[in-house]
Amino acid sequence: MRLLLAVEPVDFRKGIDGLVAVCRQRLQADPLSGGLFVFANRRRQALKILVYDGQGFWLCQKRLSQGRFTWWPSPGKQPTLGLDVHQLQLLLWNGNPATAHAAPMWRAITPPVATAAGAKNT
Repeated sequence: MRLLLAVEPVDFRKGIDGLVAVCRQRLQADPLSGGLFVFANRRRQALKILVYDGQGFWLCQKRLSQGRFTWWPSPGKQPTLGLDVHQLQLLLWNGNPATAHAAPMWRAITPPVATAAGAKNT
């Protein structure tokens, strides 16, 4: 599943239909594609997550009781930033996904090589 963070803030009076329009118009992304979209309000006190599960949309919101989300990407050329699952988890706990150190999400595993004697070299 693709996790996409909308870099620009969004008006949080928008509900599902309004955020679907933001996905299509501003983010140039299809909200029915199975992606998960993360939005922040202007003050970065709250996040909304929009995802389509094949039957309908889910809309989740987290509002901090104090303070604001300390990390957010600077506006750039791209309207979205891709996240890994562990980065989204850090963001939801008000951490900094940009400085998180974790093992790579995927790495190629080379198959064992057979030697001349027929034994496998592992």
